[in-house]
Amino acid sequence: MPLSGIRVVDLTRILAGPFCTMLLADMGAEVVKIETPGQGDPLRGQGAIRDGLSWYFAAFNRNKKSVTLNLRSDAGRAALARLIAESDVLVENYRPGVLAAMGFDPARLDALNPGLVTCSLSGFGDSGPYRDRPSFDFIAQAMSGFMSVTGEAGGGPLRAGPPIADLVCGLYGALGVCAGLVRKGRTGRGDRIGASLNNGLISLLAFLAANHFATGEEPGRTGNDHAIVAPYGMFRTADGEVALAPSQEQSYQRLVDALAMPGLRADPRFASNDLRVRNRAAINAAIETRLATAGTNHWIAVLNEAGVPCGRIMGLAEVFADPQVLDQQMVLTQHHPGHGDIRMLGFPVKFAEAACELRRPAPELGADTDAVLAALGYAADEIARLRAAGAV
Repeated sequence: MPLSGIRVVDLTRILAGPFCTMLLADMGAEVVKIETPGQGDPLRGQGAIRDGLSWYFAAFNRNKKSVTLNLRSDAGRAALARLIAESDVLVENYRPGVLAAMGFDPARLDALNPGLVTCSLSGFGDSGPYRDRPSFDFIAQAMSGFMSVTGEAGGGPLRAGPPIADLVCGLYGALGVCAGLVRKGRTGRGDRIGASLNNGLISLLAFLAANHFATGEEPGRTGNDHAIVAPYGMFRTADGEVALAPSQEQSYQRLVDALAMPGLRADPRFASNDLRVRNRAAINAAIETRLATAGTNHWIAVLNEAGVPCGRIMGLAEVFADPQVLDQQMVLTQHHPGHGDIRMLGFPVKFAEAACELRRPAPELGADTDAVLAALGYAADEIARLRAAGAV
């Protein structure tokens, strides 16, 4: 697998960090998740819990090992130091400065392992006036400008449904780790990588940011309409809705032909995309009048045949029963001993020669402590003493 032979020390919890390390684990890395004895990742107690297992935790901590270390104890920190010295990557999502306060500042990490790739995930980054602020997905959506451009025209700002700030931050973290490992392969040296919830969402502002930089204007909320393309969005049919995205002139012309509406082409109000944006209400109304003559299935077949990007507005039950989704194995089932079969999301990145795979279920708290410590050279009596002292 792409990351086989890479060991990752995972000092993360909740979502952004565990998502980052899950991606690395899915691609073959050995991920050793460090958790607090008796407590563990708070995600273990969140979301839908069946037979004593959080499916939320199980989905984001597959393919990992769990080691419990009391990092407030000297013995626990010493064990962590030995693990870091024998690893390739360290991922943490403490607030900036916490890892250093625990005795693992950049100089110490470099002394322990000059080739270590360290990835720090935070709310706002490791510098600046907000570096010490706590943050969560909702705060990042609010402060990145993301919510200001999301919602219906004339309505208030809205958050995106999924925890997108956490997920994007985790993606950037995993991308940074992979780039750091490539650089290490050339230089033998590690690197320090940072990703944050706020920066991640700002980076996704795309044409909204570009237009703001060019004009100085605040973009408005446009709901399902596209701010700079028309027609584009959700349209009613005789029995439901259809999503249309003819974002280029060629696609628009195909839409006109597929709908058999040559009058749109002749109407001077719709002669260019800029004019269509200005006259969005009129062209949307005309298209919906035509779509009302048949049902959603009919129009999806007609429009796809014509090469017009379109689709059904689907709920999750439909998504996870969709033949394309099933073909792409975006729903997986993994057996958890003592908990039964767990359904979870599949692997979005496909490798032709080294496919991602489910190698092991999300671990019980501390399930791998003894084995990992033994591999680091701890004798059985030493592990027993650590356990008796509360260090593990």
